[in-house]
Amino acid sequence: MAELLPHCQNLKEQVDTILQLLQQEPSLASCDLTPTQTSLKKAISPKFEIVFAGAFSAGKSMLINALLERELLYSAEGHATGTECKIEYAHPENERVVLTFLSEVEVREQVFSLCEQLRLHKVENINQEDAIELLRKGCETIILSEGGESKSERAKQAKALILLLSGYVANRQHIHTINNATYSMEEFNFNNLKEAAGYARRGSNSAVLKRIEYYCNHRLLQDGNVIIDTPGIDAPVEKDAQLTYTKIQHPDTSAVVCVLKPASMGDMTKAETQLLEVIRNNPGIRDRVFYVFNRIDESWYNTDLRQRLDNLISTQFQDGSRVFKTSGLLGFYGSQIKQTSQKDRFGLDSVFAGKIHQTSNQTTNQTNNTAESEEETPQFVYEFLRYCTASGKLSADKFRISVNNFESRNQNYLRILSEQGNLLINQLIQDSGVEDFKTAITRYLTQEKRSQLFKNLADDLEDVCIKLKKYYQDIQRDLDSQPQEIEAMKAQELQRLNQQLQQVGNDFRNHIAAEVNQVVTNACHNFEADFNGLRSLMIHRLDELLDTFSVADTYKRATLSHPRNATAPLIAILVEALYYLSNQLEDILVKSSEDIVARFFQRLNERITKAEYYRQLYRLLGNDGGLEQELENLKQQIALALKNAARVECDRFARESPRFYDEGTFSIYQFRQTLQQTSQAYDCESMVDAEAAIRQLLKLDFEPKVSKTIRITFRQTINQSFKTQLLPMAEIKSDEILQQYPKARAYLEETLQKEAQEKIAHNKLLLDAVSEKIATFNQSTSGINLCLEAMQLYEHLLPTIESIDSTSSENNGYAQNIAQII
Repeated sequence: MAELLPHCQNLKEQVDTILQLLQQEPSLASCDLTPTQTSLKKAISPKFEIVFAGAFSAGKSMLINALLERELLYSAEGHATGTECKIEYAHPENERVVLTFLSEVEVREQVFSLCEQLRLHKVENINQEDAIELLRKGCETIILSEGGESKSERAKQAKALILLLSGYVANRQHIHTINNATYSMEEFNFNNLKEAAGYARRGSNSAVLKRIEYYCNHRLLQDGNVIIDTPGIDAPVEKDAQLTYTKIQHPDTSAVVCVLKPASMGDMTKAETQLLEVIRNNPGIRDRVFYVFNRIDESWYNTDLRQRLDNLISTQFQDGSRVFKTSGLLGFYGSQIKQTSQKDRFGLDSVFAGKIHQTSNQTTNQTNNTAESEEETPQFVYEFLRYCTASGKLSADKFRISVNNFESRNQNYLRILSEQGNLLINQLIQDSGVEDFKTAITRYLTQEKRSQLFKNLADDLEDVCIKLKKYYQDIQRDLDSQPQEIEAMKAQELQRLNQQLQQVGNDFRNHIAAEVNQVVTNACHNFEADFNGLRSLMIHRLDELLDTFSVADTYKRATLSHPRNATAPLIAILVEALYYLSNQLEDILVKSSEDIVARFFQRLNERITKAEYYRQLYRLLGNDGGLEQELENLKQQIALALKNAARVECDRFARESPRFYDEGTFSIYQFRQTLQQTSQAYDCESMVDAEAAIRQLLKLDFEPKVSKTIRITFRQTINQSFKTQLLPMAEIKSDEILQQYPKARAYLEETLQKEAQEKIAHNKLLLDAVSEKIATFNQSTSGINLCLEAMQLYEHLLPTIESIDSTSSENNGYAQNIAQII
């Protein structure tokens, strides 16, 4: 791109300064600066890359040739090449071409891919002549069976493989095994751009070129404009298609020309729809997209195609200013033959000389046009004759044209141009739509592009500047409204004291209520983990007690209690067991309850001391107002209450379950079976033999009781204890904090003198700092505005900040207080 205007030389530094100011403010730092940074990069970039993207055979290369009015790029139907072409500006004496070849590995990948699609046998070594010849014959057979190389997609792919193989054989000395070799045109002994372009344009050569860089003289390429032709988005080799998408998504891409095929296909393909989506997702492109429906001449001969195309454009491409209908073939070659005459047979001996070949079957003919009848017909001549006879574009009053069957196509072509001359050619060019597209994109690149880039930058910057302006002005107003004398500062703080104490009390009460509610509603994850631990301990301990329960030891305890008796009943064993298990479980529940309360209050203390109201309380009173001691006392009370509740709960375990002896239950059945077993003898051994059955009896009794405690009753006890103890305490403490106003006033009066001095000085520093930032902001925005004015973008100027004026007395007050502080 051309050098920036004098007023825009420091644009990058000025924009960066504004973005840095934004990032310095924590509350604004989260703003997304990517759009602004992208806009800045586009505005100051020395290059403006325009990517031509579309499917193979869409006519991208032909359209570029038409724009530049030179036949630079290879253009043919079918998947002939995955070459990326870049065209940049050069002075006439510096025109050149730089060629970069595919590596042998890349050629082999493309050969394998095309063989797979064509269902041809893959060759392992493409350096064997017989293998290449075998593939070539296979491709020729496919083309013959399809009726010609342009008759089907498969025929086009077969032609592409032939060109790839031919190009590899012809350029083997330039192709390295792994690396991509790059050559200047001088290394090929080309004397000018035309010769080099002619070499690169040949299908076989183009097929093995990875990248072609053209440097040519054309006004469209001035101001840093770079045209990039990419492989088709439906390339048979996936990496070639990906190259196009990668280029569209690259931050250096500034605009895209989508060359679309619905004019000849009827509808958008899936690949074309995906292409438009990828373009929309690149913030660096924005609305700099041109949509070209090429091969429009196909719709001239098909009413259904024309209607479907018109409907597509009207429904999906409402912005008609960027939508164009073209025939690149007719437009380009029309402009070329306009420069020819009968001397070179209107281009057949010049423009189309490389495209006309004599047929191999030369026969003698008595006519005067033997050679003509044997030469091939260029594609343009076919389409030209079709245009003249079937397009409906030519007025019968203005053009009287006939195509004679007794003449060859080339003869008809020569005769019609001899009769009609430039009038017909001009009409052809006009109908092709290429001139309209060329005019629009030329106007955009030479007149509109630069101002649009700066407009985008200004629009993105405006959002940033408005945020900064509002932020700085809010700070200024807040600081300006602060007392600027020490006594006034102290009076203001004391006036707010009662409100601050009340707020601290309310915040503490609300905090406690929220903490209790978290526990009651099972929403406190830490407390739930603690209580689940208590459940696990109780269940584990019961299992352990049942597994280790000893009838022999229990029998001993029962007989020791009754020295006159030498035997003990089953009921006595069960009674001893009930007391033993209940007492053991009580120890676990009491200890776990105490631990739960301790951990809850530890977490509560940590959260309270980190709360803003706690820090505020220390500032107002010089201490925590007894909060820590109050919480410690309450912890002891709740712990004691829960320990007592745990003892009561486990004491009830000594009583059998209400339905333990009910008829029809498994427990009474088990009891009777056990009783029958223990009644066989009267010694200890008969009781020990029934130990498993006795354990089962105890399990049937204790598991439901313990489950009910840990899953229902005891959790409710804990919840109720927290609510009845913590909430009243918070209410009372909130009132106590408010009642400490006299103590807080006395304490603040001791510290406010120093605080007021520090705050006034701090406010002055803040005001100076924001004033300095405002000055920096205004300096940068003013500089950017000068640049925008030079671009005549007066409606997009950035806002500046006017400082809030302080009265002289306020300024004097600042000066006096600062003097006192110093």
